[in-house]
Amino acid sequence: MPLEEDIEQCSRGDLKHMVLRLIRQLDEQERRLNAQAVRIEEQAKRIAELEARLNEPPKNSGNSSVPPSQGFKANKKKTDEQGKAERSGPRQGSVGRKGYCRPLSDNPDKVVRVMAKACTCCGHVFEEGDHKPHHAYDKVDIPEVKPHVTRVEVYEGVCPCCAHTSAPQAAPEGLEEGSPFSRNIMALAVYLRFTHAISYERLVRLFRDLFSLSISEGGLNALLQRTKPCFDKQVEAILARLRKSRVIYSDETSVRIDGVNWWNWVFQNDAIVLHVIRRSRGTGVVEDILDGHKPALWVSDLYGPQQGHAEKWQVCLAHQLRNCQFAIEAGDTVFAPRMKHLFLRAFVIAKRRHVLTEAARRSYKTRLEHQLDAILALPTEHKDARRLLKRYKKHRWSLFTFLDYPEVAPDNNSSERALRPTATYRKVTGGFRSTWGADLYAAVRSTVGTATKSGQNPFAAIKSALGFSIAYAGG
Repeated sequence: MPLEEDIEQCSRGDLKHMVLRLIRQLDEQERRLNAQAVRIEEQAKRIAELEARLNEPPKNSGNSSVPPSQGFKANKKKTDEQGKAERSGPRQGSVGRKGYCRPLSDNPDKVVRVMAKACTCCGHVFEEGDHKPHHAYDKVDIPEVKPHVTRVEVYEGVCPCCAHTSAPQAAPEGLEEGSPFSRNIMALAVYLRFTHAISYERLVRLFRDLFSLSISEGGLNALLQRTKPCFDKQVEAILARLRKSRVIYSDETSVRIDGVNWWNWVFQNDAIVLHVIRRSRGTGVVEDILDGHKPALWVSDLYGPQQGHAEKWQVCLAHQLRNCQFAIEAGDTVFAPRMKHLFLRAFVIAKRRHVLTEAARRSYKTRLEHQLDAILALPTEHKDARRLLKRYKKHRWSLFTFLDYPEVAPDNNSSERALRPTATYRKVTGGFRSTWGADLYAAVRSTVGTATKSGQNPFAAIKSALGFSIAYAGG
């Protein structure tokens, strides 16, 4: 910029150019100041959020959906009374509480009789009829387990008259040509892999060390693939039953397939369990599974895609109890404590819902709703309480559905229990390497879960799905 005494010598064009440049500089500076003010405001909000989060209680299994396995378990501190009680307990050989032993087997494989030979007083030698029972106990052992190999030799028939060669007959059932491993081995591999989450590498060692059976990881993979059609048939039957069900409980959890996040959905009730693994967590999965069926009752958490699939909906109150507990720990003393007490009261009533008359259930529901109205009318300023207040105003008519329909529970804990093996499998194995493996896992869990509902043994259910009777012991 020219000096002040040189301005008078500037032409009109130079002055105009100088003014325009100054205006542009002022505009640029104003834009920078506005952008800086916006950043400062955003950072101030972020700082306020972080400071508020510092004052929030840590989330755990008691106040959120964090599983118990992820919570910190502190060491228990023993009081002096506990330590004294442990030190002053009955010592070995002293008289303590009455002991209990394993019941005797109904069908022992072998009986060994231990008898007195002679009288310790006079030396008389006892005969068979001189003894009487004193007591009995069992000794349990597992015999050595080793593979039982059946060699199948195939012969053609050569006619001594015309020299014609006839093809051999078909091999007996279970001894067909193909895989050397029997259906018992297939059932055992499926059971250990999908109910105990044993990896291929450890499964190879287990078969080798315990059963003296050499089988490679590739052999295990091929063996498991051969079982998939059998379990797919079980899933088709379970799915057909689900699409006729009156009550459905549903939940989902994440799984990993080849490094990508998928979702394990579960749909279940008192009779069946269906697991499906899909890439999506959206409503389309539920619509695809139901295929137009609309059950009368649905139980789930508040996740959006779980809503609107049935005539009536029961919100999982166990989730709401934990959310209320978190708000209480965060400092709310007005709304959340009263809602928690109301939900606990609902759980007490739910334990007796099957024996209560319809009039009694209707009376209890009226009382709970009156108490809910009073709680929802309370003024609250706490942010967590306001969030819960908005939620319960929106879903208030789905909180106590179990009192109108006692066949449903007030919580979705049964679905969470059905998904717990999936979480264990994910942690132990790290996930699946193929979609067919994930589908087979879901099919096996559906078969085992449905069989467990009727009191059947999981291993027996797997053997039954593979197409042979439970008593089958051959190849």
